[in-house]
Amino acid sequence: MRAVILAGGLGMRLRPYTAILPKPLLPIGDRPVIEHILRRLAAFGVHRVDLSVAHLGELIRVYLSEATDLPQTLDLRWHWEDEPLGTAGALKIIPDLEGTFLVMNGDVLSNIDLGELVAVHRESGALLTIGMHAKRVDIDLGVIESRDGVVTGYNEKPTVRYEVSMGIYVYEQRALAYLPDGACQFPDLVKLLLNAGEHVGAYRSDAEWFDIGTFPEYERAVQHLEQNPTVFGA
Repeated sequence: MRAVILAGGLGMRLRPYTAILPKPLLPIGDRPVIEHILRRLAAFGVHRVDLSVAHLGELIRVYLSEATDLPQTLDLRWHWEDEPLGTAGALKIIPDLEGTFLVMNGDVLSNIDLGELVAVHRESGALLTIGMHAKRVDIDLGVIESRDGVVTGYNEKPTVRYEVSMGIYVYEQRALAYLPDGACQFPDLVKLLLNAGEHVGAYRSDAEWFDIGTFPEYERAVQHLEQNPTVFGA
């Protein structure tokens, strides 16, 4: 199995840290996010990992080239975005993507069962399968329902639940044919596939999952690992 890690983002919501350190190198416990991801992929049986990098990508390459305890089975390949290509468009700079392959954001930490995710994808016949997670959003205001200037309902501080993308996907090679020229964000690719009548699968996971994109989420991941040292162990 082959995997792609998208690690070219600017990490604007984590400034000023990400002005000097790319998001995938933020430490969670005694190793950075990217190393947790690579260990998880190796444990699943991934041998080749293509890394799409841009912002401070050289630091990621130097760190991983000097890391002495990475799984020896991993073959890391580096691909540079000369201009931002988006979370789907970045796949166009990676050569020879064939068959079924995993794609992960470089700032996602999870103990999702990758074997089950891939098996469900293959059984469904989907062109693309999205790992998804339940997300609770607490609204700390009163929500008003109205029609024609008349209040029809009032819900004080409701809780809304969504199924959100985990930033973990399984692709079939044929999905890449739908990528347009230039930059393309992942949601736009999903819409292109749906508009074409293609099968896009959804795999719901209750695994531990952290999207290391904001300070509160980053701190939550650090605290969780401190309390559960083996939770992401490969």
